[in-house]
Amino acid sequence: MTHELKRILVVEDEPELLEVAELTLADIGGYEVAACLTGQEALVRAACFRPDLLVLDVMMPGTDGLELLALLRRAGVSAPVVFLTAKVQPSEVKRYRDAGALDVIPKPYEPEELCEALRNVWAARADQPAALRVSGAAEGLRSRRA
Repeated sequence: MTHELKRILVVEDEPELLEVAELTLADIGGYEVAACLTGQEALVRAACFRPDLLVLDVMMPGTDGLELLALLRRAGVSAPVVFLTAKVQPSEVKRYRDAGALDVIPKPYEPEELCEALRNVWAARADQPAALRVSGAAEGLRSRRA
């Protein structure tokens, strides 16, 4: 039996996007959110916040999302991860999944779609063995833009 998704740590270096994600996840999704502008802030906050899920921007100055994930893992943070990125070419997505991502949500996205995608990712995570965790929750986001 898996636990409910309650606490989400979001790292996004663009203040406006971070604020929108935080408000959307808290107000629409009902989640407790720790919003961080930098990887360093995320490293400090993750230890005491104990997130159920990490939502990391890939392209950030300094420590990018992939490097941040490695640092969080070394710090003992084992929460599953979803990456946010405009780089969604198949080779890039494979790289994120190889790093352990449950899913990749393409930017830009509609704020309300973020909650839906994360709920779908979380549900798929609980229903599938680790080797099959390719939820495709973000597929709906990509197909609506086509």
